[in-house]
Amino acid sequence: MKNARLTLDPAFEIAPVSRRLFGSFVEHMGRCVYTGIFEPGHPRADEHGFRTDVLELTREMGVSVVRYPGGNFVSGYRWEDGVGPDRPTRLDLAWRQIETNRFGLNEFMAWTRTAGVEPMMAVNLGTRGIQEACDLLEYANHPSGTHWSDLRVKHGVAEPYGIKLWCLGNEMDGPWQIGHKTADEYGRLANETARAMRMVDPGVELVLCGSSNSHMPTFGAWEATVLEHAYDAVDYLSLHAYYEENGDLDSFLAAAVDMDRFISSVIATADHVRAKLRRSKSIKLSFDEWNVWNQSRYEGREQGDFEESPELIEDTFTAADAVVVGDFLITLLRHADRVSVACQAQLANIIAPIRTSPGGPAWRQTIFHPFALTARHARGTVLRVEPRSPLLDTSRYGEAAQLSAVATVDEEGVTVIAVNRSAHEELDLIADLRSIGPLHVAETHLLAAGDDPHATDAAVVPLANVRLDGGELRALLPAASWSLIRLTFPRD
Repeated sequence: MKNARLTLDPAFEIAPVSRRLFGSFVEHMGRCVYTGIFEPGHPRADEHGFRTDVLELTREMGVSVVRYPGGNFVSGYRWEDGVGPDRPTRLDLAWRQIETNRFGLNEFMAWTRTAGVEPMMAVNLGTRGIQEACDLLEYANHPSGTHWSDLRVKHGVAEPYGIKLWCLGNEMDGPWQIGHKTADEYGRLANETARAMRMVDPGVELVLCGSSNSHMPTFGAWEATVLEHAYDAVDYLSLHAYYEENGDLDSFLAAAVDMDRFISSVIATADHVRAKLRRSKSIKLSFDEWNVWNQSRYEGREQGDFEESPELIEDTFTAADAVVVGDFLITLLRHADRVSVACQAQLANIIAPIRTSPGGPAWRQTIFHPFALTARHARGTVLRVEPRSPLLDTSRYGEAAQLSAVATVDEEGVTVIAVNRSAHEELDLIADLRSIGPLHVAETHLLAAGDDPHATDAAVVPLANVRLDGGELRALLPAASWSLIRLTFPRD
């Protein structure tokens, strides 16, 4: 049997675990908002119309931050439509839907407080610009005494929201985007918008649009150009990526290799611009859209086919999907020194860990489980483990390590998270923990896809064959599996 090794040492730190890595995304798209998180009249709806079953699952999942309201939707959105008593019904051109605006900024902020998550707002830099972004920020964050802040008070919200995280548009490099721009056009607009927004509220944290994915023809050049325009005015650069099996399970199980390369390339580009501009500040990354998505099955919506809250890309996820999502989380943690925000897209119904039935139940999909367990147990500090692993040959991504792993350490113990990327072979994991000190195995979790990678009802079970002896941890990882091992220090 093949084996893979790693060493844990508390001196080899990457960075503290940012709770913002466990973010999600709510867009006015399909049934994410309407009959997803918001359904007045539902048997489980509260007085605000929020589905309490979805709220409970959101808390169980460990979601920390939620990006809103888009996504492609934001590039044609007038935020004023979603506040106050008079709300016009509009055409949403991004997803060819009817938008009633029954749910808007104030509803979202009430929902975030009920859910216990941090809001991450996006401004429209497609059909709108500097003034509208500043108006929204003034409405949300200024105490009172001005037109927009007093309007918020009139709408029943006396205290400012104090929203910190703001996205300067969405995927502005994409020709599909309403108001699509060149890198120079967007970079200049984003810089001027960021400068003005900081005049309204100096405490905001701003995210600049990077490439929509690493396969865009302008990837790399886009990042370099927009950063040269806006480097001093922003804090983060965004990344988006979606992956699917598409008939090649072996490559799909190694998809995190591509995510890792994507992150490393963007870091290299950002640091090149830093050197070119002779700046000391490092740009952080916001991976604010990521997930598994069967994009090849999505044919778009027909011209003229506008309807309210249609069923849209409500993928049913498999055991293999869950293993890959777990590997993506490992990758994000391994880059915790530069990736400070990450949002899985989306929270409910749209390629989501949580599905709902209108008027009926809400339930967890397979991808819910690795996210929830990682969010619960990966805390403290990320350690650099540098696995030594057998290699796999994939047609899509070339050579890939069979083992993907990360570890975190906190005052109560250590968490080891591992993925065996081989679709066919078990892997013996050997971890040297002698530098950590005495530990014992507290709990283990396994989601294995090897027997039936396309099962949609995969369950998390304890990981068998885990031994800890003399500071050496050994665990047998089944083929195509995600595992989490929680070890704790002895109590005094």
